[in-house]
Parts: sequence; C-alpha cells; structure tokens
Amino acid sequence: MISYAFKALFANKLKTFLIILSLIFSIVSIFLISSISNGVISMYSSMLKSDGDIIVTQAKISDTFFSNVNINLVEKINNLKDIKDTSAMTVGASPVEKLPIVAVYGVTQNRFKNYTLIAGSNPSKNEVIIGKSIFEQLSNKNEIQIANKTFKISGVFKSEIGFENGGVVLNIDEAGEIFNKSASMILINTTLNANIENIIKEIKNLSDEIDVKSTQNFVDNYNQFKIIKTSSNVISFIAFSMGLLGIVSLMSITINQRKAEFGIKRALGIKTSKIVYSIMVESFLLGVFSFISALIISNVTLYFVKNAKSLQGYVNGEISVELAFYIFVTSILMAIIGSIIPALNAAKTDPVELIQGNKI
Repeated sequence: MISYAFKALFANKLKTFLIILSLIFSIVSIFLISSISNGVISMYSSMLKSDGDIIVTQAKISDTFFSNVNINLVEKINNLKDIKDTSAMTVGASPVEKLPIVAVYGVTQNRFKNYTLIAGSNPSKNEVIIGKSIFEQLSNKNEIQIANKTFKISGVFKSEIGFENGGVVLNIDEAGEIFNKSASMILINTTLNANIENIIKEIKNLSDEIDVKSTQNFVDNYNQFKIIKTSSNVISFIAFSMGLLGIVSLMSITINQRKAEFGIKRALGIKTSKIVYSIMVESFLLGVFSFISALIISNVTLYFVKNAKSLQGYVNGEISVELAFYIFVTSILMAIIGSIIPALNAAKTDPVELIQGNKI
C-alpha cells in the first residue's frame, strides 16, 4: 500500500510539489506563530519565577508597566513568618541611542545576583549594567542616556532570558525617579514547605492597594499572556484554514486527473472504502514529509530570529515536544481532511462516468 502510494505521488510530481508547498507554508506559519508567542510568555515568566514564589503588584491594573507598589512594604513583608527573601523591581522602557525601545529594570541590591556579569561590576549610584545584546549595538560603550539622565556603564551581563539580555539594569531608587514610581512589583521567596496561601493573606492585610498572588497563579492569569495566546490561536486557525482550502483545491484537481484510474478500480470491484483509504495513505505521507520539512525550516528561522541584532533578543521562539506533537497532529489532519472530501466524491461516482472522463 505504501509503495503504491509513493508511485501515485511521483506520478503527479507537479501537483504533489504544490500540495507539499501549501502544507509546508501553513505548518511553518503555525509553528512560528505558536513558538514565538510561547517564547515571549516563557521569557517573562522565567524572569518572574527566578526570584519569587509570590508576586505583589498594584491592585486593579492591567499591566505591570502601570503598577506602582510602595517599596516600604518590603521591610514589613520580611518581618512575616516563613519569608526567605524579598526583592523589588521597577519595569520601564526607554530609547537608547539609535535603539527605539530598550527594557529598563530598576532592582534592589539583593537582585543583582541574578545577573551574570561577563565584564565590570554591579552598578553604584548613577551607574548601570547592560545586557550583552544591547551592549554590542551601542556606539558609546562607556555611558548611556535614559530619559534625561546620563549613566556610566559599570558592567555587562549575559542572560538566557531575552528580555533581560536586551535590557538595562540600575538601582531601583534611580529607576523610580525616571519612571515616577516606587516599584512595579515585589517578588517574595518563601521557605521550604511554607503555606503560600496563608502568607498571601497576611501580605494582603498590609495594604488595600495591592494585589497578591502566587507567581504561578499570576503567570496563568496575566491578561497580556491571555491576549498573546488568544491572538496566536486565532492566527494559527486562519493559517490552518488557508492551508486546508489550498489542499482541497489541489487535491480536487489531482483526483480529477486520476478519475479513469478510480473508475477502473471500481469496475474491477474494488470497494469505495479501499480507494478512499489509499488516498488517505498518500495524504498521510504528504503530511509527514511536510511536517518534517516545516520543523527544520522553523528551527532554522527561529535561530536567526533569536540572534537578529535588530530584535535585541526580545523575540525568541520555543518549539516544545508538546507543541511539535500538536502541530504534527494538525499537519496530518490538514492533509487527510483536505484530500478525503474530493476522494469521497470521486469514489462514489459511477465507474462508467469516471472511465469516460466526465467531470466529477
């Protein structure tokens, strides 16, 4: 059956090539859209999870960029039971030299340990450390200007998290002066086996102006992540639909050209189900080949995207095993569904009409 399927595919080289091209384009689109959206979410999530079991933000705000939390809460939180460490961060953005937007992080002293320095030292007053991907693009590697203030570059760090590797880090009090806020969020590490829910309740009692969640709960319910995921799903569905439409059209043309072949099979007594099954095998092979090709193309594309200087490390895709399996199933379904409609139409047509060459 498989050898026959290969012969049938090679007998219609141009149509087979066009179907594969249509499949690859659709699958690559789904791969890139899904992996880049997952990568963005993963980078921001990793940044938050690296330094906290609990996150405190301003209540009733839509994004951490707009959050303003009183940094004096850090001392009060540290006095609670089962608190291991508490740090604060201010998140902002600013143009730097020719770069239109660069992430700026103001952090407390205990958070500088998260940044692996490859040159220089942690910043003192009026100093910053720069992510490697940003530093390489600077004309002036001694100082930078953020808003209306100039800072000396005291060090360069490297991070696997693209948002950090493409960012600027300074002391939180100086970031507060620039962005006019105390802190965007407070990140809390608890002791082993601590009761997270009880700690969250205690922290909430400290102020009516804050929202307190476990970091995992915050990530799962963050509005911006929901928007990214929803947009990704919608665009992926559109790519799937366009690919399916293209395959149905091409398969209809291909099967129409093979109508005499199907007519002879029907006349010889071969069941309709067997004819349809043979076409499904051909479609399965097309789907597998297209998926493998799309996976290779997507990985190569994501490599160049990740290392593109113009993107500053902010765009990064991740193709997980789960995502690859999901898209593999999608690819096979796209190929089979796209072929089964014209195949059923051909297989049910009277064999005499098929042999005579009438239209399906």
